Amino acid sequence: MATTRRPVSPWPPDGRAEDSLAVEEPLEIRVESDPIAVTMRTPGHDRELAAGFLLTEGVIDGLDDLLALAHLPGDPDRNTLLARLAGGVDAHREALTRATRELYATSSCGICGKSSIDRIRILAPPVEPPPPIPPEVWTSLPAMLRSAQAGFAATGGLHGAALVSFGGVLEVAREDVGRHNAVDKVLGWRLLQDRVPVDDRILLVSSRAGFEIVQKARVAGVRAIACLGAATSLAVDLARDGDQVLVGWLREDRLARYT
Repeated sequence: MATTRRPVSPWPPDGRAEDSLAVEEPLEIRVESDPIAVTMRTPGHDRELAAGFLLTEGVIDGLDDLLALAHLPGDPDRNTLLARLAGGVDAHREALTRATRELYATSSCGICGKSSIDRIRILAPPVEPPPPIPPEVWTSLPAMLRSAQAGFAATGGLHGAALVSFGGVLEVAREDVGRHNAVDKVLGWRLLQDRVPVDDRILLVSSRAGFEIVQKARVAGVRAIACLGAATSLAVDLARDGDQVLVGWLREDRLARYT
């Protein structure tokens, strides 16, 4: 359930007694029974969220690294998700330890400083530039995302992320109170489809594009990123380093191409 109702007292009075709010609850992600992250998320598509998190933090490379991924049995709130890794994934234990220590999924998600780019280079090399994408495809994306964000329309409190073909066809869209969670959900959807890297789609986000959004995209193999807000300086630096296309301030009649 992405939305709920709560009492409200509007001013000036308009007759409303309740308002629609985005649901926000914690999700603890465990790997082999060890807690590695807690993120505040909108319930729903939790397996996609966890799968995307494990992919974009470098813990797994693909679906064959996952033996099982499910809510913890006996948890009535369904706020704990357990991942079991397939044999031979020991090479990823360092990434798992890093993810546990730094907790990228918190609201202050993302590592800081230009030295961070050196670490991403090791985890994810530059991508191949995408084919040319016409302006009319870019400018069609805001309306496309709006039409897929029923939760935002009801509450005004949910971020959106989507995967769109280079020709402008929507593949999947997800919403969440956390913009990083929304990104992990769509990337996790692709991973659970056993279709990674995600090198044949534009990653579209309703928010700004910060470093951590570009980082997650690069690890997943995404070659083009579009955001309705602005990009940050380090996000632009990382996108340029990785040969990713990064477009911001996306509207029906304009855009800003950063890389």
